[in-house]
Amino acid sequence: MSSLPAPFTADAWLAHVFSSKAVCEGAIIRRKLRDVERFVGRDRFEDELRRRGFQAVENAGQIVIFCNREPIRPIL
Repeated sequence: MSSLPAPFTADAWLAHVFSSKAVCEGAIIRRKLRDVERFVGRDRFEDELRRRGFQAVENAGQIVIFCNREPIRPIL
């Protein structure tokens, strides 16, 4: 992904994150929780996930976003 000039708006950050090739292909992406909280806030980010029908999991300060509407099946 290309870098964005700073400062930028929450809308610009969301557009940048969700316009990647991986998102368009229905794959997964990963973002640091601190970046989500700093640039858009957790509530706004979760609203955007719901709007798109995506799911995400959080672990060790990272958010893994499943950019499709398929069910997530835990392995363990």
